[in-house]
Amino acid sequence: MKIISIANRKGGVGKTTTTINIATALSAIGKKVLVIDFDPQGNATTSLGIAKKKGQFSSYNVLTGGCEAAAAIVHTEITQFDLMPSSADLAAAEIELVDLPNREFVLKKALQNLHNIYDYILIDCPPSLNLITINALVSSASVIVPLQCEFLALEGLADLIKNINAIKRNFNPELKLQGIILTMFSRQNNLSKMIEADVRKYFGDKVYRTVIPRCVRIAEAPSFGKPILVYDFKSTGAQAYIQLAKEFLKREKEM
Repeated sequence: MKIISIANRKGGVGKTTTTINIATALSAIGKKVLVIDFDPQGNATTSLGIAKKKGQFSSYNVLTGGCEAAAAIVHTEITQFDLMPSSADLAAAEIELVDLPNREFVLKKALQNLHNIYDYILIDCPPSLNLITINALVSSASVIVPLQCEFLALEGLADLIKNINAIKRNFNPELKLQGIILTMFSRQNNLSKMIEADVRKYFGDKVYRTVIPRCVRIAEAPSFGKPILVYDFKSTGAQAYIQLAKEFLKREKEM
């Protein structure tokens, strides 16, 4: 089993979309995948059409010791693809964890019993570096960073890499930057091309060759509770995520 965090301190860069579509592609080739919705906004939960029910266990309960990890997992409509939903309560988890010993390792310990069940666990992180995100990164073998093709997103990337390296030094020496994915790319926009050139120059092979374009169908898919690969398989957005999944698997073999 491999655990991968999808993280960026900036919101709206495509973390959730990237998480659920990579998971969908992996499940389509027979991999058993779990997505952990670790954002209090619960966008991954909504994007998969999972209703937030009263009394339903969530990633909040797992993180605060309210239930075992397996008890919070629900099946999606996609074969081989499970979800640990989020809830708004997760926003308060940091306060509840602050006085615990080894508070950065709570999630890692909670996920140990899932090792023989899943091939991949993908964690959709919140857009901040708080104790929730630190738990995700401490639990993970690697991190994928979706990067929106605009200046302000690029400005925060260096800080994020510093944060990842700090967690590697202090808590998780095995943590690797698996890759950077350029999202919301527009070939008609010179800024997108400039951002791409700068990121590739600085990070080299860490940047995925596949770029995710701006696509109305990608934006529509969550309102129907479906990944873009299910909602509109022929769209440019879906085809880009298919290519990304192929590149992801090739890198996995090389690693």
